[in-house]
Parts: sequence; structure tokens; C-alpha cells
Amino acid sequence: MVTVNMGTLYYVLDHVYGALLHRTKLSPPFFSRGWGGTKLDLLEKMINQLFPEVEGQNWPPNLVQPIWKTVWESKTACLREGVFRTPCDEQLYNALPPESHTARVAFLSPKFVPPQKMACVVHLAGTGDHAFERRLRLGGPLLKENIATMVLESPFYGRRRPMLQRGAKLLCVSDLLLLGRVTIEEARSLLYWLDYEAGYGKMGVCGLSMGRVHAAMVGSLHPTPIATLPFLSPHSAVVAFCEGVLKTPRHGKLLKKISPCTRPPRRRGSEERMRNVLSLTDVTRFPVPKNPNAVIFVAATDDGYIPKHSVLELQKAWPGSEVRWVSGGHVSSFLLHNGAFRKAIVDGLNRLQWKESPL
Repeated sequence: MVTVNMGTLYYVLDHVYGALLHRTKLSPPFFSRGWGGTKLDLLEKMINQLFPEVEGQNWPPNLVQPIWKTVWESKTACLREGVFRTPCDEQLYNALPPESHTARVAFLSPKFVPPQKMACVVHLAGTGDHAFERRLRLGGPLLKENIATMVLESPFYGRRRPMLQRGAKLLCVSDLLLLGRVTIEEARSLLYWLDYEAGYGKMGVCGLSMGRVHAAMVGSLHPTPIATLPFLSPHSAVVAFCEGVLKTPRHGKLLKKISPCTRPPRRRGSEERMRNVLSLTDVTRFPVPKNPNAVIFVAATDDGYIPKHSVLELQKAWPGSEVRWVSGGHVSSFLLHNGAFRKAIVDGLNRLQWKESPL
């Protein structure tokens, strides 16, 4: 009788899924048009500007005023969708494809509960998460806990996807940095809106897969305590694209070519260049969040995308944060452990003080 180790099975599933999705010619690879030319230099500079030299230098962000429409409502809840001009500065705005200039957000909230007695969590997109539905399903059951869910559609995704882009396969390396930088600005502006315009008593930010890195950065940079909830998270995109399942020889070959949005790698190999560029996403470089006890990582024991050491590096950089382990791999945990993600959201928010004590 053959005994199957479930951990090994989950790990193999991640690699099979990743191979089919990223290493075959069934679909175009990431970065099929190269580095991104002068945009890459701009993004490297602007990501470094995220780190404030003095407290509050990058706060407040530009305020957004979404234009809302009601999608549906019941006796106890309401779902609205909103649009707003992305609040990033003109350099970033002009670097974006026109399709990404307008941001979209879904907002699921309880009815007849004052905002100061509610919490709201901003959910950021994982790789390939083009729509609102998946994250709304994650947040929906939290309505009974008086926790609202705000879902941001990322630039380069959904209705914000450039015409020439296939699925989630970004055309240039610079697009990955641009997606992250603009997502951070939009999420920070939404949190500011929730705090100062809507008056929510507690706030948080979460993300799964790609969104977990962005959530960690947003939570790190926020000037007041919020719940920061990165799920299935590495400490850096280097782990995924240079070491994990997303690494593929096709990247190296493509990035050595010269194309309309490509430039030579300045006497460095393409893999070394990629590592140096993606090191800008290393969250251990970011400040410790204002309340590290409200930081909860949820990681998978047999994740083929994210090795355990990467999760633990981030926990070490943020003393007081917590790591919770679920059994499975990256893909299986994404499908099977929504309950663990919801519990982390509830527990992280419970570790915060109310902005105003509910009456």
C-alpha cells in the first residue's frame, strides 16, 4: 500500500499548476516586452521615495471622492461600486496605461450601523484576481461581525487592463513596480477616506498572494495603528519571480532582447538585474507598523510559491507580529482556508483600540 504525504502532494500541485500557467507556451510569459525603458528608472526612484525622511512626510495622501452607485441591497447589507481618478501624482499617472487611470472599488457594508461602531478592511488583489467577487466572498461573512469590506481593482487588472495585455501577464518589468506603487497610493487614499470622510472606528488592509506584499507595505506606511493582514506572503517579489514557481528560463531570454519598451541591462545579467529591481519590493526595508501586534501573517506549510524562511524573515523584521500556519500549499490554501483568513481579520481588528468608543 502506497502512503501519500499530503504536504508533498500540495507542494507538487503548486509546481504543476505553476508550470502549466507560466512555463508552457499555452499562454504568453510575464514581461514579454522587456524591462520597460525609462519607466523602470522612474519607478525605482519613486519607490525609494516611499520611505519618509521625517515622520508624516508622505501623509496625508491625496483624498479620493468615489462616485458611488448601489449594486444591490438587502435588509441588513448594501453593496456599492465606486469609481475615482487614481490619486497618484502626475508622473505616475502619465506612466500608467490610459485604461488604468480610473480606479474601481466595491464596498460591502452592514446597514443601520454607525461607521464609528464598525471596522472596514481594504482587500487588495492577488495575481490574476481581476474581479471583485472572490474578495467579496471572503469578506461577506464578516458582515455579522460589523466588518465592512472594500475591494480595490488593481491597475493592469480587470477593466483597468491594457488592451495588449493577456490576462495577468504584465508586458514589462516596470509594469510590476508601477502596479504596486499605484496600488499602495490608492489603498492609502481609501484608508484616509474611510478614516476622515466616512469615520470608521477601526480599519485594516489585507491581501492574498501578490496583494499580501502590497498590504504589508500599506500597513507599514500608515501613520496610525491599523490591522495588517498579509496572507500567503513572502518578504519580497524576488522570492516568487527569481526563486519560486514563477521563475522560468523564458524570462531571461526575453529580457536580453531589445524591443520597443526594452533597454540593455547595463553590463549585468538579466537574472541579476531582475533581483536588483525586485529587491525594491523587500518589505523588511519598510518601517515596523504602528501596532505590530495587529499584524497577522497566514502562511501555508507546504507552499511551492513561498518558502517558510521568507515568511519568517518578515516576522523577524516586525517584532510582535504573528504567523499562523495552515496545512496545504499555495493553491490549495487559496481555495480551502478562507475561514483561517477571516479569523485573522477578526483577531487583527480586535487588537486595535476604537478610534472613538462606541456609545
